[in-house]
Amino acid sequence: MELREYLDKTAEDVDKSLFRTYGNVTGELDRASAHLLIAGGKRLRPAVVMLAADAIQRGRSRNIIPAAIALEVTHTFTLIHDDIMDGDEARRGVATVHAQWDEATAILAGDVLYAQAFELLCKSDAGDLEKVRAVAMLARTCVEICQGQHQDISFASRNDVTEVEYIEMVSKKTGALYAAAASIGGILAGGNAAQTKALFDWGLNSGIAFQIQDDLIDMVATAEKSGKDRASDLREGKQTLIAIKAREHGIDLSGYRKENLTDAEIDEAIAALEGAGVIREVRETAANRVNIAKKSLANLPESQARRYLSEITDYFVSRGF
Repeated sequence: MELREYLDKTAEDVDKSLFRTYGNVTGELDRASAHLLIAGGKRLRPAVVMLAADAIQRGRSRNIIPAAIALEVTHTFTLIHDDIMDGDEARRGVATVHAQWDEATAILAGDVLYAQAFELLCKSDAGDLEKVRAVAMLARTCVEICQGQHQDISFASRNDVTEVEYIEMVSKKTGALYAAAASIGGILAGGNAAQTKALFDWGLNSGIAFQIQDDLIDMVATAEKSGKDRASDLREGKQTLIAIKAREHGIDLSGYRKENLTDAEIDEAIAALEGAGVIREVRETAANRVNIAKKSLANLPESQARRYLSEITDYFVSRGF
């Protein structure tokens, strides 16, 4: 089975599990909580949980499906709250929760999912000690996600953000949940300290590469391929790694911070960034994180699951183009 086939099948299985739990809820708050969960998604984080478990012990993923669902539920809670803070009106082809209902309901819907994630985690077929360790990991991760989001918001009022600060922010905002997904899968499958640390390091660096690639997709990919407004980060003046390296090369992107940015202006900005080597440097930074992530997997026994994890890392920096 190729990776793409595995991910598609896993996403289908996760969708079925989610629909059994959330597809027929009737209360208004429950419907708001389920809204984005059943709207679809790539389900990459549940796939990582299951692959990590199978990388420790083949077939172990069957016993920890609730934990895989818990990571998707956690991810969705963060999306609901992010959409409120960003004022976004649509996600996954449907209205965001605060747009469909209201802001107060959306906040509560996210809170419901946050609590349910821990409940789901405890339903996995694993030892009590392993479940306690997994709960502690997810709790710590949720703190870091909030810290990363706050850092990202604070960057909006600055023009002196460094690469070190950016990496710290994406480590928490994006990398932490992939690190948790991988290490929780390993923990619940009975992995030892070295194995779960290897999975954590794989997830953290893969997640950083994932976010850097997101920055590149936003800047360089067409709207048709990215599924988002072209160069929205440029319009908003976001302190991405691209913007940081542009400043280091003496490129002023402030003139592009406007809503009515034309395709010609975007092409002009991209040409300047490519000419100065900024795009190449950003790609190299992502590639370096990929290499670090894949080296971490050497601490795990050879298996199909381990190979899939390595291929997922490559997928993270090739998607969108």
